[in-house]
Amino acid sequence: MNRRVSVAEAKNKLPAIIHEVEKGSTVEITRYGRPVAFVVPQKDYQRLQEKGGGFWEALIKVRNIMNAEGIAMEDRDFSDLRDPSPGRPVDLD
Repeated sequence: MNRRVSVAEAKNKLPAIIHEVEKGSTVEITRYGRPVAFVVPQKDYQRLQEKGGGFWEALIKVRNIMNAEGIAMEDRDFSDLRDPSPGRPVDLD
């Protein structure tokens, strides 16, 4: 992110903001100091769109790769990942 502007400033300076973004900058738009939107170069937006799908799509891809390579996961593969102890004693009285 290269610059931060309020919604009011973005409204008044939209052409200048667009020129900045065309040159490769990213502009964060805020309302009451909180981010509400980003104006990003088209090539960056396109790249984000192509990465695709998020968590579930990535999980499906991993499962497909595992199946294709004959990799199987069983419950015992996860048995030592977490400490099964109940934690520290706590007095609730």
